[in-house]
Amino acid sequence: MMALHATSSAPANGPSPDGLLRRVLIVDDARTVRLYYRGILERAGIDVTEAENGLEGLEKAAEIFPDLLIVDINMPKMDGYTMLRAIRADIQTRSIPAIMISTEAEGRDAERAYEAGANVYLIKPVRPDQLLAFVQMLVGVVAS
Repeated sequence: MMALHATSSAPANGPSPDGLLRRVLIVDDARTVRLYYRGILERAGIDVTEAENGLEGLEKAAEIFPDLLIVDINMPKMDGYTMLRAIRADIQTRSIPAIMISTEAEGRDAERAYEAGANVYLIKPVRPDQLLAFVQMLVGVVAS
């Protein structure tokens, strides 16, 4: 199940001249989930950086300026909603598109994700083709 919010914003640093995505920052406290997303994205030719919680994700986003964020909601130190609100409040990171992915399946969860600044809200488990379709929609061409 998924909920799509029709917002689109170009990344601050944009795709590389060849149209390929440079870097995605995955922020999730579950190592297995990060590895799952990493495998999908790297097979598509995408460079991946990981963070274990929202605080680390916020720091890495400000450091590397990824082309896209993939963010979990429930994490220690700082949850995904708080992290994404902080990303949107910072002029240097506010335009980075974000996919929020969670096990939270209530309608209010998607609403809260969009209020925090998510461009797309997906419910776990996410199929590889589904994830790549939204990555492509938000940032452009993905190598196959």
